[in-house]
Amino acid sequence: MSQEEETSSAKAAAQELRAAWDDMILSLQEARDAIDQAELMPAPQNSRNLAEGYRYLMGFAHSAIERAFHEDTNRPSFRNALSIINRATIDNADAIYFYAPIDGREQYLIRGHVGDWREWRGQEATGEGPKAPHYLIFEASSGVLAGDSGDLRELTPGVKTMTGRIDSSDLAVSDDGSFEILLGPERPTGHEGNFISTARFVEKPHPFDADAAPERFATYISGRQIFNDWQNEEPIHLSLIHLGGDPGLSEYSPERAAAELRRCGELVRGQMHFWNAFWTVLMGVYGPREGTIPGIGFPRNGFNRINSAAGETGGGMSTNLYAGGIFELGPDEALIIENRIPIQPQYYGFQIANLWGESMEYANSYGSLNGAQTEADSDGVIRLVVAHHDPGVPNWLDTTGHHEGFLTPRWAYTKTPPPDQWPTLSAKKVLFSEIRKHLHSETREVSQEERLREIEVRRAHVQKRFRAF
Repeated sequence: MSQEEETSSAKAAAQELRAAWDDMILSLQEARDAIDQAELMPAPQNSRNLAEGYRYLMGFAHSAIERAFHEDTNRPSFRNALSIINRATIDNADAIYFYAPIDGREQYLIRGHVGDWREWRGQEATGEGPKAPHYLIFEASSGVLAGDSGDLRELTPGVKTMTGRIDSSDLAVSDDGSFEILLGPERPTGHEGNFISTARFVEKPHPFDADAAPERFATYISGRQIFNDWQNEEPIHLSLIHLGGDPGLSEYSPERAAAELRRCGELVRGQMHFWNAFWTVLMGVYGPREGTIPGIGFPRNGFNRINSAAGETGGGMSTNLYAGGIFELGPDEALIIENRIPIQPQYYGFQIANLWGESMEYANSYGSLNGAQTEADSDGVIRLVVAHHDPGVPNWLDTTGHHEGFLTPRWAYTKTPPPDQWPTLSAKKVLFSEIRKHLHSETREVSQEERLREIEVRRAHVQKRFRAF
């Protein structure tokens, strides 16, 4: 290429990249509008919600940078989908959310190594050495990650498809704690190990694309590591390799950079717009409206109908039962929640969040409780207390001063029990000064010293869970 051609090419690249940058900034501005423009259905406009709205937006920006510029199906690696620096979707405070892009037509291999995993088989841990996460699941699915489109129509049945999954109840693990999982469109002849299908044939046509083939190929492998015993359970390092051979590195081009710049902005805008609409329309958080799902809309100081859901319908982990509601409390009020669980699940957790769907602080405060962190009363009922201040009793969930926020319990069952055996929930708003009148007579006192010890455990675990080195 001559000097003149080189100069001309550089000028064209500069123009295209600046145009792509401007498009990204426009998309980010449209994402920002979802913080305070009424037509985009933001959280209620008070000073704290506005401030947290900008933090929420930048969490999506953090995620979008990783996704737009560093996804590679030939050289995939697992990344945090949600974490302490990008909280959203009422993220589970007990979980590492992980994901990686894949091409479902190809084969991949996941490798990992776990500590004591006896609890995965219903056995007692030895008490020696680190334990595996309480629950582990991998799910392969076709379509965008929930919210990317910015359009609630992505939840229409048939738009996204789960092609396969495996969880810790079925995962084969070697005596030394190592495991492998093969991903591919079909199980190879003679393969007897862990396998997740990345292809699925669907009979119904795509609801918005009449030309779509009936074969669906996974675009992402995702999952959760869920922790119960925060003091002793250790995160798993997962590796992921493409078995189809390395096609070699291609030169980074202006065209590719421009496409990634535009995608970065589009992802942030899509996530901001989608989840505002999800809470406001489908979940009816600010009152029922056209589109609110009957029985599923979130009531105030109560819970909707418990339901099973999956990522392909915006509901998250496919083995979960979910419920939801909104706490609405004055400065001298508290909410007493009673949870009865007839059949013990693989995992139980209860999280609260602000109205953007950011989890309340759970390392340095009590934004969440799980099965190991809660105490059941002698009648078998788990009684939780949502309050602005420490009530001096077990099972306190700290609103951190929010007078409104999400209530989200989760129960994970590898095999979903019949509906008449599902957990039940009730809630009652009471005066803070009268909390003990509404608790079991044997409810013990919790000292400030005990709270501080618990916070130390929580903080240490979260730092370890999300360490970057």
